[in-house]
Amino acid sequence: MEHLNLSETEWRQRLTPEQYHVLRQAGTEPPFSGRYNNNKADGTYACAACETPLFDSADKYDSGSGWPSFTQPIAADRVSEHQDVSHSMVRTEARCAVCDGHLGHVFPDGPRPTGLRYCMNSVSLDFHAREQGA
Repeated sequence: MEHLNLSETEWRQRLTPEQYHVLRQAGTEPPFSGRYNNNKADGTYACAACETPLFDSADKYDSGSGWPSFTQPIAADRVSEHQDVSHSMVRTEARCAVCDGHLGHVFPDGPRPTGLRYCMNSVSLDFHAREQGA
């Protein structure tokens, strides 16, 4: 996959202020505030910054955390993982592998089969409903 490199000015023009704060500055939306936390529709979730498909609704589950949670990305090369030592914690940050946008964090407390919880910010994602019969 080709990497998308834009200037900070271009990112600010492309994204809403909320999206910029989360995707480019590693911010976090408040729990239970995101539009996709309770979304049960069938489809895919793409990066809001570059539209790379990241997660499938078949892998989404209610973690009770207040953020959309997935057991795995669509493909391993879609989401990159990085150590995050901010806020006096050691966590695994999840970023879009194409544009390097901050998506959320990955925790080892998810359900089977992966045991992982990709805890994502709704503002980092765009949902695309699957066409019926597709």
